Amino acid sequence: MSKVLRRPAEFRQACEDARAAQRRVGLVPTMGALHRGHFSLIDEARAHADFIVVTIFVNPFQFAPEEDLERYPRTFESDLAGCHERGVDLVFAPEPNAMYPTGFQTEVSVKELGKPLEGGFRPLHFDGVTTVVTKLFNLTGRCTALFGRKDYQQWKILSRMALDLDMPIELVGCPIIREADGLALSSRNRYLSTSERQRALGIVSGLRDAFDAWQHGERDPDALRSLAEESVRPAFDHVDYVTAADPETLGASPPSPRRLLIAVAAQLGSTRLIDNVVLGEDPRP
Repeated sequence: MSKVLRRPAEFRQACEDARAAQRRVGLVPTMGALHRGHFSLIDEARAHADFIVVTIFVNPFQFAPEEDLERYPRTFESDLAGCHERGVDLVFAPEPNAMYPTGFQTEVSVKELGKPLEGGFRPLHFDGVTTVVTKLFNLTGRCTALFGRKDYQQWKILSRMALDLDMPIELVGCPIIREADGLALSSRNRYLSTSERQRALGIVSGLRDAFDAWQHGERDPDALRSLAEESVRPAFDHVDYVTAADPETLGASPPSPRRLLIAVAAQLGSTRLIDNVVLGEDPRP
């Protein structure tokens, strides 16, 4: 059975003990409600490490007051069972007051990468992410950390943070795991009604249209963005953005890029979905 720790100091000591025993630590940070996407990160961790750690923590600092913190799915027992089935050595599942003790007042912020895309609609989100992940990195120590590229901006921000702050962390971005019909796996998919689940495929259709046009030689970022938007906008109740961006800076792309990020955020009812594809790099969604 995977060992469960709740106290940060105990978690730090367990990671230090693993390294002292010449074991390589692999870290998979999550907010729980684990699905095949998370499990693929655990499986990939085996290629980089032999002491696998999963953290389960619904981080209140990355939710704005109007967002879904209270209803975010919490499925700890099934999460733990999934970790055990995959041979996870250690699960760290702290309470909020253990991560943010009374008087806590420090934030970590990555400036420019946090401004576009999600940053324009969730201004508190990435400071919450970078702050909690900094704490997790500090507690874990030298390790390989694995993140899914569905949260592409998050992965780029955390990679920049680790580089800028000289953290002894190797970050690995892992491919998006999708359902058979192409919908990206997400803990929030369980909120969708049957009809909303079908409409959600508008994101997949849009990304595929942009991908196919790229494959046929289209390189105009505006044209590729418009192609994606044509399928997304009519399917969703509200669209925050359909963006064509430079995959490294997340800013405006040059006119004829060698790689291009198409990123989407849109809402069905009260459920907000995100997805992306890096044209010139990723497979067809």
